[in-house]
Amino acid sequence: MPAFRTTDPSAAPRAVTSLAEIVEHPAWRRAVRCFQEQREWLDQTQIELTEISAPTFHESARADYIAAQFRSLGMRMIRIDSSGNALAEKPGASNELVVVAAHLDTVVPPGVPITVRRDHGRLCAPGISDNGAGLAAMLGLIAAIDKSGIATDHSLLFAATVGEEGEGDLYGMRHLFSRPELCRRTAGVFVLDGSSTAHITVAGIGSRRFQVEIKGPGGHSWSDFGRVNPIQVLSNAIAELSRVPLPENPRTSLNVGMIHGGTAVNAIPESAWMKVDLRSTRAEEIERLTEATEAAVRAAVRQETERARGNLDATITTLGDRPVADLPESARILATMQEVDRYLGNRSRLERSSTDANIPLSLGIEAIATGGGGSSGDAHTLQEWFDPRGREFGLKRLLLAILMTAGLVEEAEG
Repeated sequence: MPAFRTTDPSAAPRAVTSLAEIVEHPAWRRAVRCFQEQREWLDQTQIELTEISAPTFHESARADYIAAQFRSLGMRMIRIDSSGNALAEKPGASNELVVVAAHLDTVVPPGVPITVRRDHGRLCAPGISDNGAGLAAMLGLIAAIDKSGIATDHSLLFAATVGEEGEGDLYGMRHLFSRPELCRRTAGVFVLDGSSTAHITVAGIGSRRFQVEIKGPGGHSWSDFGRVNPIQVLSNAIAELSRVPLPENPRTSLNVGMIHGGTAVNAIPESAWMKVDLRSTRAEEIERLTEATEAAVRAAVRQETERARGNLDATITTLGDRPVADLPESARILATMQEVDRYLGNRSRLERSSTDANIPLSLGIEAIATGGGGSSGDAHTLQEWFDPRGREFGLKRLLLAILMTAGLVEEAEG
């Protein structure tokens, strides 16, 4: 087992960070064998964790499962933090830190039973890839590190995070990086999301989400006809928003994803609400669309009160605000990932997305997001699937990049 620390400076462990040296290291060859030997275990583990319901804001049972896996795989400092993240560490020889994260939550609503079925080599169930694949990859990396006796110069922090999807607004990752001391120590963040090895997410798409609620007196559709109608207000606001110009560069989008209101077809509703999602690769565009949304609602309220009788109350509540963030082209973590891809013959593209990586990137911390290997499709649907064939390639790719960033420690000779 490589030594973590020594009191004799002349015998201090040497951190290996070059790809050429790592792939010739005995510990790396042991890790590769571990990936091959743990195939069935990893498939079964992914099935088990996927079948534990974990809607956003309800991830505790899955977090407990991951924490138990951390314990069985020899990790240290295992805990569930106050936000609900499951955390564990493998201490290194230095005070610096590399974070490996995968989100716990799914878009599957509460109460929906999840049973994974096998279909011609595929594992099929909602959430099996997003983010069952990312969580399984993280556990696969930990298992290989533990069984192969790998030690690193930087400590490794493994984080199964809450609140990545939808209205979770990345709150688990926000909480993790709310500690200045952790930010100062972190040399790089690897976010494992889904299966694809064909991309490296190097920029965070910004988003802002609102709930717009309109309230009025309500009434009978016949006897009270002529009173203000909250649904009419939302309809007019949506029509106005549809006329807002959206540039292709910087790419920008506006979506009304949910609308609800009323109690009966023959009743003027007392209230109605809609949820709006604004996204852009530029913060200035998000600010412009925020102002356009507020103006559209004000105009629709004014139009309705001029047309009909009664007063209306309009409330706009911010549901989420994800920062726009970019990784510099000169970032070491990007150069490392690209060097690994060249070595493995993997063709990957750089892309923007909205992931847990938005948070460290917005704080000036080097971070990327990528998949854990295998293949998948139909994410965020009941037909979601994952094929574990090719997973070992993704795990080797990730572990090489992590070791090049954290430094593989070997005992000094002599």
